[in-house]
Amino acid sequence: MTFKESDPLMDVWTRASSEMSRRALLARLATGAAALAFPAPLRALARGDDDLARLTTWTRTLRSETARTSLGAATARVGELAIGTPYVANTLEAYLRAGGDPTKEEPLTASLTQFDCVTLVESCLAVSRAARDSRTTPTWQQFSREIERMRYRNGVRGSYASRLHYFSEWITDGERRGLVKDLGPSLGAADDTRPLRFMTTHRASYAALSNDDVHRAIGDMERSLDAHPRKVIPTDRIAGVSDGIQTGDVLAFATSIPGLDVTHAAMAYRDRQNVLRVLHAPLSGGSVEVSARTLPEYVAAIRRSTGILVARPL
Repeated sequence: MTFKESDPLMDVWTRASSEMSRRALLARLATGAAALAFPAPLRALARGDDDLARLTTWTRTLRSETARTSLGAATARVGELAIGTPYVANTLEAYLRAGGDPTKEEPLTASLTQFDCVTLVESCLAVSRAARDSRTTPTWQQFSREIERMRYRNGVRGSYASRLHYFSEWITDGERRGLVKDLGPSLGAADDTRPLRFMTTHRASYAALSNDDVHRAIGDMERSLDAHPRKVIPTDRIAGVSDGIQTGDVLAFATSIPGLDVTHAAMAYRDRQNVLRVLHAPLSGGSVEVSARTLPEYVAAIRRSTGILVARPL
């Protein structure tokens, strides 16, 4: 997913490549603990025992507590269960660092023991969806399929270019397929019509784009999005429409950075006092948390923020 996290978050391209992050990832790979898919045959999904244990336990919790709640509320409950789980950046690119070919079918990466901001959203949704059929215990394959149909264009995993790299397209593609509903139009959103070119104009930041065919494919994808403006609720309007945002709604934080749509993704979260906050995996904090700030305060504190995109899980 394409992000450039800015204050109060951190720059994903400088901090995510820190030596500590590399050592932590390599250590997990060496012990086989990371739930990452690698070549041979680049299709299989590995997972750790801790990941499967969480899937089983979290599913049991959902079924005992949230049988009659909305999908969004169940998704946020999974997020609560994930609080304290470490942030690990760039796990979706690990196969490239291991020698994978971005022109071939991308291996599916999934985990319940480490997240970045987008994989937290996807994983919480995947667990809550997989848990809704109470007749069976969800398997890792079912959970993984839910991840796959959210992460890839039309729900079909192909090469690197088939992934929904811009989160605004994650929303529009998901809405077209009935996975989410874009709430922007009903919450007073304004159109953001700027062309998205961040990936192709920052080619060196994306290992896959060193391949000319992949670079062309990403450029074609970017141009195809020109006809689909983002529905952004401006920062100064968020407080006025917050009553229309529910726990578990998906949030994306829009930015004025040239060529980029959003810098962060999260879930809306109403605490016991019904105060609207942010449930997310922040790079700056290092683990999944609920923000101390309210949603309007949180957005206002983000450098170069222009507002939020909001989508409701279906």
